[in-house]
Amino acid sequence: MAEVETLLLEPGHDVPNSPLPVLLYRAACEAGPGLGDRLERLFRANGWGGTWQNGIFPYQHFHDDAHEVLGIARGEAVVQLGGAGGPEVSVRAGDVVVLPAGTGHKRLSSSADLLVVGGYPPGQEGPSVLRPAGESMTSLVGRCAAVALPETDPVEGADGPLTRLWRGGDEPAGGA
Repeated sequence: MAEVETLLLEPGHDVPNSPLPVLLYRAACEAGPGLGDRLERLFRANGWGGTWQNGIFPYQHFHDDAHEVLGIARGEAVVQLGGAGGPEVSVRAGDVVVLPAGTGHKRLSSSADLLVVGGYPPGQEGPSVLRPAGESMTSLVGRCAAVALPETDPVEGADGPLTRLWRGGDEPAGGA
């Protein structure tokens, strides 16, 4: 089982964020050749689809209609979470980040070889990509909070940390 950190982010002035914690699975998978394909298989085996392999946008954005998993398949990056002024999180090959709907995220820097595998719970594949705008945060927070919770954790399945933490079964451990 991977070490899981949690981050609770307040609604921002530029992104809605979520009352659900961001989950950071440190060293969830062993780094090495073929990790991108292994992450895709892992996510799909745990019910998360719409997988892709690419990077993380270098601008602040969020999804108001989907939760998202990001697995670092190669390289390393610093990602800002939660909008302008939000925490900067370093991730490297083998780490996995699960973002609840509405969580702002932006790549601040990365190694030249960065490769990320992403995915979404069933029915949430192909989410919208929204950038900070003048829309009412109250409206956005409500839309994001209404997104259905996943039935499974993308890393550990039906009994993984996501299902416990997001459904209120455990207190978040090791987060801010």
